[in-house]
Amino acid sequence: MSDDGGPALHVVLVEPLIPQNTGTIGRLCVAADARLHLVGPLGFDLDDSRRRRAGLDYWPWLDWESYADLASFLASAAPPLERSWYTTTRAGRPYGEALFERGDWLFFGKETVGLPRELWEDHPDRCLTIPMRSAARSINLAIAVGIVAYEALRQTGWPSSEGAEFS
Repeated sequence: MSDDGGPALHVVLVEPLIPQNTGTIGRLCVAADARLHLVGPLGFDLDDSRRRRAGLDYWPWLDWESYADLASFLASAAPPLERSWYTTTRAGRPYGEALFERGDWLFFGKETVGLPRELWEDHPDRCLTIPMRSAARSINLAIAVGIVAYEALRQTGWPSSEGAEFS
């Protein structure tokens, strides 16, 4: 956890399908001092060995929560709109143009179709995209999370390495 007691970022995965991506993102969240929110339905069981293997031994230190569906997540976690960023290949400005704040919420959609349109379409000023050649449909979810999360950390401050020993 960051010095103020809250996570540096909130990473929200909406209906992730691939356990290895989620494991890798969990490991990234531990390194980045980010809280991971898993919004179902998930495409795998949370105790899936592929998720555990991808997260290696980092999962015990991960700050995370899971939710049955998007409605449950929105009601329970209540991410503030002014602190939420929606990544999509369909709309938005390049992620590097966003002005991130510590504790922002970064939303990412499932590997096959991205975020549900109803989540982001009324908030075009909160939509971000990762620039890429038009021939590319998208990039791997774990890589996308890493790109955007570490830009947010570049702007807001890197995680402290003090007291970060895992055993």
